[in-house]
Formats: sequence, structure tokens, C-alpha cells
Amino acid sequence: MSWTLVIADDEQPLRRLLRILVERDGRFTVVGEAADGAQALELIDEHDPDLLLLDLGLPELDGLQVLERLASADRPRTVVLTGFDDAPTHRRAMQLGASRCLVKGRDFAEVVPSLRDAI
Repeated sequence: MSWTLVIADDEQPLRRLLRILVERDGRFTVVGEAADGAQALELIDEHDPDLLLLDLGLPELDGLQVLERLASADRPRTVVLTGFDDAPTHRRAMQLGASRCLVKGRDFAEVVPSLRDAI
């Protein structure tokens, strides 16, 4: 089984690395990459992905604002990968529907398992 995924992060090299990582797993197909929150929402509307890998520190609309706009939707399931390493921000993301909050530079190895668990 293959799941579709949108990656939303303002750092293009990181998006490229994440795409390679998740596609190497063989169970994910990246259907779009967003550099900001508004673009992430457009890609979600266009592709109706199963999953969203979301940075919170995005321009336009930040990741929490994206989660707020997706709060009433069944899809996509969202895993947060962010540079913010504070409990209140993670708690807020989880309240808004994130399945898991991972910290860049610390939880990188958990990205693929967290995406699998979110399904």
C-alpha cells in the first residue's frame, strides 16, 4: 500500500532530503512540496493527500494556522517536524490535530515511523 504525502517546510534542501527519505521507504508518494502555509493548503486541496509533514515555522500562514484550518477535516493526518522545542507549542499542535510533534535535528529518525503510525 502507498500513501500520498505533502511536505511543508520553508527550507528547500530539507524538503528534498525528506522526500528522498520517505520515498526510499517505498510506502509513500510525495504529491507536493510547499514552502509556506498557504501553498500547503493549496496542495492539500489539489491532491487530497493521506498525510502532511508540516513545519510550524512557515511564512504566510504558520503551521499552527494551517492546523487550525484543517481541524475539521478527516485528512490529511499530520506529523509536525519543527525547530520549536517547547512543550506549549507541541501541546497546541496536538490539540489542533497533529498526530505527533518531532523536533528537527533530534527526531529525524522518527519521521518515517511517525508517518506510518499516523495512518
